[in-house]
Amino acid sequence: MPSALPSLPHLQRRSGAAPLRVLMVCMGNICRSPTAHGVFEHLVRQAGLQERIAVDSAGTHGYHVGAPPDERAQQHAARRGYDLSGQRARRLLKRDFQDFDLVLVMDAANESQARALCAPAYRERLRRLTDFCSAVPAHEVPDPYYGGAAGFEQVLDIVEDACRGLLAALAPAAGR
Repeated sequence: MPSALPSLPHLQRRSGAAPLRVLMVCMGNICRSPTAHGVFEHLVRQAGLQERIAVDSAGTHGYHVGAPPDERAQQHAARRGYDLSGQRARRLLKRDFQDFDLVLVMDAANESQARALCAPAYRERLRRLTDFCSAVPAHEVPDPYYGGAAGFEQVLDIVEDACRGLLAALAPAAGR
């Protein structure tokens, strides 16, 4: 876990008024990345930055394209005030690295598969979401799919911490 938020110099070079675009990525886009998408979108709205920061999510695999987030992920997120119901799974595309300012993966496997799609010119946009953790010691967001309720709660604990750090790191580039 880093002692300070990562620097994002490529965001300082942005020009124009287009919102910063953040893409959350996991394997199937039904548990972890929709949770991160929903949590970060909620924090962005609370900060009044919804016109300056846009959020989406995708999966490295196309197993669930078009499906809503896992019902368990939705239930646990809803208990903490996050609505994931409007999201639908999609697959990560090569073009996403051009279209998004940050592509944030959940674990080493996601990172490896995303890196294989990412052109060298866009590698600085690829990071792990946990790079932004400050209170929860985590290097990955573990996949809760085959586990029980505790796994979904652990994902939320890590994601909430990381998304708070992410918002703090992006606020200067978002003009706040």
